[in-house]
Amino acid sequence: MPKAFCSDHVRAVHKPHLLSDNGSSCVSGDLAEWLQDKGMRHSRGAPYHPQTRGKMARWHQTLKNPCLLENYFPPDELEAHIEAFVDHDNRQRYPAILNNVTPSDVYFGRDKAILQQREMIKQNTLQARRLQHRKQTA
Repeated sequence: MPKAFCSDHVRAVHKPHLLSDNGSSCVSGDLAEWLQDKGMRHSRGAPYHPQTRGKMARWHQTLKNPCLLENYFPPDELEAHIEAFVDHDNRQRYPAILNNVTPSDVYFGRDKAILQQREMIKQNTLQARRLQHRKQTA
């Protein structure tokens, strides 16, 4: 997405907040000050309960593997590779939790039309297969 699409033109319905664990880096005064400057709220997960942050932890792991662990990029190239990963994650990946529709399609409301089109293709394919099977058995 173009940079102009960012926060200058988006109205926030809910203020963003940070969900973190209780690690030492997450309870520092510097982080609290930074969050306050940004107008963000900070909430912490229950101790010894990693499921609280599971989805985000999994996403970060998915991001780190191709961008950071498998390759070495200088800092100026790393940002471009992270942007490419996020773009791929939002526009080209079809997660099962979203009925195999991209997050971008769901966000822009195209998911229902895509699912209807898939259902129509499925019904037409089943009908063609039944007809073909009847011809073979006759």
